[in-house]
Amino acid sequence: MSENNENADLLNALNSVEEVKIGDVVKGEVLAIDDDKQAIVGIEGAGIEGVVPQKEISTKPVDDIKDVVKVGDKLDLVVISRIGNDKEGGSYLLSVRRLAARKIWDDIQKEFEAGHTLTAPVTQVVKGGLVVDAGVRGFVPASMITDHFVEDLNQFKDQTLEFKIVEIEPSENRLILSHRAIVEAQKAESREKIMETLKVGEVVEGTVARLTDFGAFVDLGGVDGLVHVSEISFERVAKPSNVLKVGEKVNVKVLSIDEERNRISLSIKQTLPEPWDGIEEKAPEGAVLEGTVKRLTSFGAFVEVFPGVEGLVHISQIAHEHIATPNDVLKTGQTVNVKVLEVHPEEHRLALSIKALIEKPAGSEDNEAPKSNKSSRRNNNEVNERSTANAPEEDTGFTLGDLIGDQLKNDDDSEK
Repeated sequence: MSENNENADLLNALNSVEEVKIGDVVKGEVLAIDDDKQAIVGIEGAGIEGVVPQKEISTKPVDDIKDVVKVGDKLDLVVISRIGNDKEGGSYLLSVRRLAARKIWDDIQKEFEAGHTLTAPVTQVVKGGLVVDAGVRGFVPASMITDHFVEDLNQFKDQTLEFKIVEIEPSENRLILSHRAIVEAQKAESREKIMETLKVGEVVEGTVARLTDFGAFVDLGGVDGLVHVSEISFERVAKPSNVLKVGEKVNVKVLSIDEERNRISLSIKQTLPEPWDGIEEKAPEGAVLEGTVKRLTSFGAFVEVFPGVEGLVHISQIAHEHIATPNDVLKTGQTVNVKVLEVHPEEHRLALSIKALIEKPAGSEDNEAPKSNKSSRRNNNEVNERSTANAPEEDTGFTLGDLIGDQLKNDDDSEK
């Protein structure tokens, strides 16, 4: 080979070196593995070598570079920087990882512009949210994880979830994702379907989703309905959490549907057996039952004899001796024995007596002693009307006449 040809080859080689620029995508062949920490690569068409450090060999962590590449492998690489200034002996810092990441960013950008979602695993729980492996690092702020407050985010770790792309900035390696948007979209779709098919009066199965002091929210399969605390049981419920648990399956009756406000009112107790059914057999007149004092009023005591079944012990039926108020001898929560005086199934009313089970003390005056004149009857009526003023029929099941009837009868008898 002539000296002119050798000079021409050298010049071509130098020119080819100049053609390799920072950011270029090149092809290279693995020539050697150096100390198990980096790969020596020959850049095709350039006649020069480059170095791929172990951390740049893959988008995933690598313990041993030989597990990923071997001598003779052909790689697609991006030029990161130049090592040294000598054109003949210089080399370049190359990366497989960054080229793969660049392609991933490009793909994500296209998905973002098309309005598509992406699916990726949650790899870390960090302060303020979740880290997601979408090929590149993605971040989900805590407020964008789901549609309700979650105290412990660790439950999402290692889960593969669907995300909406909220923000993407490849130059800053910033990818912000939202799973809440997916949850809300799914619920909106389910809500629309359920609202179209759900009917007032039907009984459906649901799952207790949340408990509050005023009731329980039940998931009907994408839409929540509220069971007010008064509709949980026929028995009085102080707190929903006393009788229900989150995740519990329950049957509920649909009471009302407000499509404009997306509100559904439900009832659990209306799917249960009516406590007053068969009350004539369970509590016939003359039966002696054990009950619990539930409420005390100025005119008597309401005693629960079966779950959801309360009867009234009028003040005149509490004791043989005269008492000013039921509070003088009874306490809420106290267990008492009562005798059934009257049963009215249709009105959901029981008239009960405590004193009927107590022997009358010798020489005592019964508190039902008849009055002696019309004036005393009139005064008695006024007192009883005042004492029952705060006992509406819809709350007690007893009319004003029921509540003061015994005294009126006795007054009538005394005038004959």
